[in-house]
Amino acid sequence: MSTAADMRAELGAFLRARRTRIDPVEVGLPPAGPRRRGGLRREEVATLSGVSVTWYTWLEQGRDIQPSRQVLDALARTFRLTGAEHAYVLSLAGYAPLPQPEAAAVEAPTHVSRLLDAIGANPAFTLAPDWTIIAWNAAYEALYPHVAEVAAADRNLLWLVFTDPGLRRLLPDWEVTSLRFLAEFRAEAGPRLGDLERAPAIARLLEADPAFRTAWSGYGVEGFTSRERVFAHPEAGTLVFEHHRLAPADHPDLNLVVYVPAEGTGTAERLGSLLAR
Repeated sequence: MSTAADMRAELGAFLRARRTRIDPVEVGLPPAGPRRRGGLRREEVATLSGVSVTWYTWLEQGRDIQPSRQVLDALARTFRLTGAEHAYVLSLAGYAPLPQPEAAAVEAPTHVSRLLDAIGANPAFTLAPDWTIIAWNAAYEALYPHVAEVAAADRNLLWLVFTDPGLRRLLPDWEVTSLRFLAEFRAEAGPRLGDLERAPAIARLLEADPAFRTAWSGYGVEGFTSRERVFAHPEAGTLVFEHHRLAPADHPDLNLVVYVPAEGTGTAERLGSLLAR
């Protein structure tokens, strides 16, 4: 279970990461000179946000202080945070509902599995809170056959995205998609980050994969939005889908991910031929 100290440390690390990325010109300051590192100085953040430099420094250091919502809102404006990033900062400071930690689901409820099957020719799968893939339908297995072959302990979406060469080949935009997934994961984790960071898949990735460590230290945060996804399938060729997510009302901790073939792309026909084999 995440402690208050975990939350303060995560908030401090996030603010520090954002501070070092802001171009002074973006906030009306002179451009950085040749002897200045990138980003803003703490003194500048404090001035722009209307707080004392000592108070802001303590926030970055994870000190045992309670920032007001107004202070966090001001920092969000200074750092040009997105809505998802702003909500993430507020949640770390206790200004958003905190979900109770729950053990990760190991299998989908029967009725959720039936729903996946009823979705039919649209690839679909179910994610547990730690992003373990706990159920999928035949169409998703046709799109990504390795999901049925990999050991259950490795069937975590982030683990597979960063370590499975077959999945990487399926994603022609892997460099973008992998970072997007990680940013969405962090946004959803929020107050549960301490638990999820110690989850087996995340701990293994931090230890084993330099690309994941680099991405993790970047502190990307982005809320999920439905969007177009492109797959380079070795048999069916280019497949284009709309990417959607749903949460069952009786199991809001689970997410049903559904890929709907994009109209006018021939994806439905090529996927249908693949399923007919």
